[in-house]
Amino acid sequence: MSGTKTTYNDKVVRQFAVMTVIWGIVGMLVGVIIAAQLVWPELNIGFLHFGRLRPLHTNAVIFAFGGCALFATSYWCVQRTGHTRLWGGPLIPFTFWGWQLVILLAAISLPLGITQGKEYAELEWPIDILITLVWVSYAIVFFGTIGKRTVSHIYVANWFFGAMIIAVALLHLGNSAALPVSFLKSYSAYAGVQDAMIQWWYGHNAVGFFLTAGFLGMMYYFVPKQAGRPVYSYRLSVVHFWALIFTYMWAGPHHLHYTALPDWTQSVGMIFSLILLAPSWGGMINGIMTLSGAWHKLRDDPILKFLITSLSFYGMSTFEGPMMSIKTVNALSHYTDWTVGHVHSGALGWVAMVSIGSMYYLLPKLFGKTEMYSTKLMTTHFWIATIGTVLYIASTWISGVMQGLMWRAVNADGTLAYSFVESVKGSYPFWAIRWLGGVLFLSGMLIMAYNMFKTMAGGSTKDTPVIVPVGHHA
Repeated sequence: MSGTKTTYNDKVVRQFAVMTVIWGIVGMLVGVIIAAQLVWPELNIGFLHFGRLRPLHTNAVIFAFGGCALFATSYWCVQRTGHTRLWGGPLIPFTFWGWQLVILLAAISLPLGITQGKEYAELEWPIDILITLVWVSYAIVFFGTIGKRTVSHIYVANWFFGAMIIAVALLHLGNSAALPVSFLKSYSAYAGVQDAMIQWWYGHNAVGFFLTAGFLGMMYYFVPKQAGRPVYSYRLSVVHFWALIFTYMWAGPHHLHYTALPDWTQSVGMIFSLILLAPSWGGMINGIMTLSGAWHKLRDDPILKFLITSLSFYGMSTFEGPMMSIKTVNALSHYTDWTVGHVHSGALGWVAMVSIGSMYYLLPKLFGKTEMYSTKLMTTHFWIATIGTVLYIASTWISGVMQGLMWRAVNADGTLAYSFVESVKGSYPFWAIRWLGGVLFLSGMLIMAYNMFKTMAGGSTKDTPVIVPVGHHA
């Protein structure tokens, strides 16, 4: 090996990993509060009511918790698979501090009602500009590191991370185009049904790229690593990648069934959503089958428990999504708690669990330890999180189907059989169970934080040396 000896940049990974756990607790706490506000309406106090806190919850869990997890894992993965130090100089710390500032500004502006009123894109234009600057810096750092890798091969996890970075940039710029009228107010560059179409092209692809492609990058790195096995099928991973990123872009209109959107556009969204089942399940099978010959490890390895369970939920959510996009099914599910249950089977079961498993893999390594402070606490966290997720999604499925059936029920003379308030009354017991599921999931995150801080205590924060393959130059 010739050239200067160097180390991986683990500092930024460490920062993002720790903040993943902290923002996870914050975002999920707000989720538990708004779930409680549905059960006990008197908790809707002043400006901290459901309507103001709900966008804060979605932004905190998606962009603060999920975002920090993506930054941490992509920065770790791109260095290890490319055998090179993270490239980008001052842009690297800027991605961390800039992202934390975005989150802080969201936490201030959303409860105050400063919003564009667009799902997952509520933040007003000055914050949108900051997001753009951070994201472009992230792209420069990530692809710059890919460019100076010392191995010719680009590992598949990096394809998913890279696709996520490019697609999210495209979506953010497209949907956030707005005309500012003051420092805190702007109006969308689009109007009417075009605005709705652009919004759900963005909204569903925030799910498709931020919450799916990015976390599949995580899966393709950490599942083989923790299992000590190669990816089940490299060929399948290539097919999975191209099929997924091509198909996802077209699925957005399924959010707009039975609206003013032209019927043919709704049908395009439905058809592509159904096609999407194939690449999604290809990825799930590839991840789970990576455990071939290593299934026994699942018995006493809580990290693998999290990672493999997350893939099971991914498979379930990506079966349910295409089914719900069928117009006749959607006629029952639309605007009900079923949709909320579907979102959370993906959010808690897939995104949170794969993130938690990945963080449990990273944290001891980032603080110079061989393993987490307590394996028993990790296992406890797994069971609490799994039970919480099942309670959450089962209760919302039942209440959602019930709501859909009550709203469409008619008497012999054609009048509605139930008033809307009767469906609300019937939903209360299920909302209480959903709240309990959320409390359990949040409790698991608090256990994780305790385990993390005990692991960090007395730990070393030295960067790991880069191992350059024979015949390559650092």
